Amino acid sequence: MPLIHESYDSLPYVDAPPDQAALATAKALIDDDIKSAGIDTAQLHPLLIPAAQYTPRFPDAIEQEHARLQKDLTSKLSAIDLKRYEELEAPPNTTPTSDEDKPELLEQWTEVLKKAYTSSEYIEGRLTELGLLEKFGKNAWLIGNSQLEDILKAIEAELADVRKQQEDVETVRRSHQENVHGEIHTLEDTWKRGVGRVLETEVAAEGLKQQILERRRAGAV
Repeated sequence: MPLIHESYDSLPYVDAPPDQAALATAKALIDDDIKSAGIDTAQLHPLLIPAAQYTPRFPDAIEQEHARLQKDLTSKLSAIDLKRYEELEAPPNTTPTSDEDKPELLEQWTEVLKKAYTSSEYIEGRLTELGLLEKFGKNAWLIGNSQLEDILKAIEAELADVRKQQEDVETVRRSHQENVHGEIHTLEDTWKRGVGRVLETEVAAEGLKQQILERRRAGAV
């Protein structure tokens, strides 16, 4: 069972356009409905506010970071350690007896070698990725563009089909309304005459009632 029983169907190709008085009455009803719903028409929807008036909202962590940067404009983000990408500084040269005499020198060289190995692996992996990109990247990019073009063509075809369906519906709707235009006006005139006759009958009945009452009053006197 449908929950909505009201019908707001209109006949735009048959109905006469409303006059200014009807439009003013409709606008007044709409304004009253908006006020009763508590909608503030002075405030625009957020999507309609120009970019100059838009105030972005960020999470608390981002707001704290913005406050820190605003407080000290020379500060930098410390989330990324850039030292690992800097050139490695080699420790002092070793000697045949430096391992026993200076064990800290061996630890420094060990740490530098670890960083060098890590950088080497990173560079080797990057070169591999760049090689693959150079070999297959162009074709992958062209294939991706081709797929996007196919998707765009499908969407445009679907849009054209929907527009044609809309035009067909409008054409059928106009045709049906124009075919029954005369019948609608005839029924409307018949309804108006019927209502007028009912009113005339009620007025005549009321007049007859008054005459009967007056005669009864005259006979009673």
